[in-house]
Amino acid sequence: MVASGTPLGLFGFGVTCILLNFANAGISEPTLSNLVMAHAIFFGGIAQFVAGMWEFAAGNLFPATAFSSYGAFWISLAAFIWAHEADLFAGAQEID
Repeated sequence: MVASGTPLGLFGFGVTCILLNFANAGISEPTLSNLVMAHAIFFGGIAQFVAGMWEFAAGNLFPATAFSSYGAFWISLAAFIWAHEADLFAGAQEID
């Protein structure tokens, strides 16, 4: 028997979304962006993806799909923002 990954997945999604919304609304300190990125890659990303794999092992396909997809989204969002902050797209062609 495999434990349910739903509590981990929902908590990871909720906390990461709240932190990102605080940063987007401008009601936080500038250092919160570092906290958002750390949560996006580890708690919202990796932990949520692992929760999806737990649900898959338990045979719950909808939560497995939802948590795995959101986990991959948070990892890719964090990677994109870090690449943008590091100016890795400086030589990219601008699309009109």
